[in-house]
Amino acid sequence: MVLAVAGGAVALLQPGLQQGAMTARSRLMLSRLAEALIADAWPDASRLPRTAAMGALLTRIDAQIAGTPDGVQAELSQLLTIMDTAAGRRALVGIQNTWDAVGTAELAEALQAMRLSRVSLRQQAYQGLHDLVYAAYFSGKESWPVLGYPGPIDL
Repeated sequence: MVLAVAGGAVALLQPGLQQGAMTARSRLMLSRLAEALIADAWPDASRLPRTAAMGALLTRIDAQIAGTPDGVQAELSQLLTIMDTAAGRRALVGIQNTWDAVGTAELAEALQAMRLSRVSLRQQAYQGLHDLVYAAYFSGKESWPVLGYPGPIDL
């Protein structure tokens, strides 16, 4: 009986990725994670509104994901699926609130706790999410002025 209930509950979970792209729930999670990770390094809002910068970042994250092997996509999908559950948010990330309700400061603290956790799974999840967000962020031209990078030199 317990296995039947657990199996039914798992069947109701939405995958974090569908056909190699983020679902709407995953986009929400990654946008909240990006807000907390990038914090003060967002482009000047007078040059590029935050919603446009976030949309561009999420598009680059999707492109990164699409370029990874199927096995990596499957693992990322599982991670995002787990993080979308209440139990996963609490145990893995360390937040109580839903992704649309968690504050940026609370999430930043939770991410720091993941980074420094004694539990290697939490550290690995943090590192993977950190690298995914930062690689997409730093590859965007709109982030270059914030970093003082003039862009590639024309050859």
